[in-house]
Amino acid sequence: MINDALLDQAWEVVSRHLPPTPLIPYPQADLDVPVYLKYDGAQPIGAFKIRGALAALTAYAGEPVVTASAGNHALGIAYGSRLLSVKSTVVVPETAASVKVEALRRYPIDLVLAGEDFDAAERHALGLPGKYVSAYNDPHVIAGQSTLVTEVAHSLGEDFTVVVPAGAGGLLSGVALGARRAAQDIRVVGVEAAACRALSTAVAAGRIVPVEMGETIADGLAGNLEPGSLTPEIVRACGVSMVAVAEEAIRRSVRELVMTAGLVGEGASATPLAALRAGLVPADRPIVLVVSGRNIDPGLLTTILGER
Repeated sequence: MINDALLDQAWEVVSRHLPPTPLIPYPQADLDVPVYLKYDGAQPIGAFKIRGALAALTAYAGEPVVTASAGNHALGIAYGSRLLSVKSTVVVPETAASVKVEALRRYPIDLVLAGEDFDAAERHALGLPGKYVSAYNDPHVIAGQSTLVTEVAHSLGEDFTVVVPAGAGGLLSGVALGARRAAQDIRVVGVEAAACRALSTAVAAGRIVPVEMGETIADGLAGNLEPGSLTPEIVRACGVSMVAVAEEAIRRSVRELVMTAGLVGEGASATPLAALRAGLVPADRPIVLVVSGRNIDPGLLTTILGER
């Protein structure tokens, strides 16, 4: 379903509207191979989700779109709707954080508050007119996320390993597809929070398997996969390695990104660095750690920075 033509289309759209995000050398990794931070926190919405949103909104041009989200995907759709003059409806739970709701109100979208949680908001959204755009289970969204690794490949021009946060797998699937068609050999490692392993469970089982979700500060990686999700099969077919990191390691890595690199990263964004520090990433070639977004709760960040 996601062929080279779709990836090319996504690249044309994203590269036209967004400059490449920084690829920052990270000598503090203290390894014999170069380590880089791919900082998608530099995106206009502070996260990688804008890539997939732009690709999908362009592909569905002329058709009103609907989505459900209270996070970065909602911001991506909202930003893209303003940029491309697309009519869109974003449904968020009634319990969504007020700071996120207020951020969305600044965009020319139809903002609907419905339901007590994401599942309820999504059910409401699916009943509205328009093309539903999933945060991860949409071929154009996945294709849009592939542009991240394409930028890296153009910058490095050599074989490397890319380490990617893994929740439902939209970013990981896109990176895996982009890596597979790059000129160089690119190894892909997906990193889950140990408390949320829905994707790796589905990959191992060959089907969607509901799993219990624990608490994690990597809220972007939490949640089960919807039936019929494309991502597990893409991850399996592309030979992606899957690892998981503990909460304490994620918190330490959020702090390390700020203290040693001067970069704000949300919990999900810190999982690649946590995996590297835990020895879960082979250090036999250059390594790229994807810092996927900066939108962490300020109170949480303050708490983590005070920890030792």
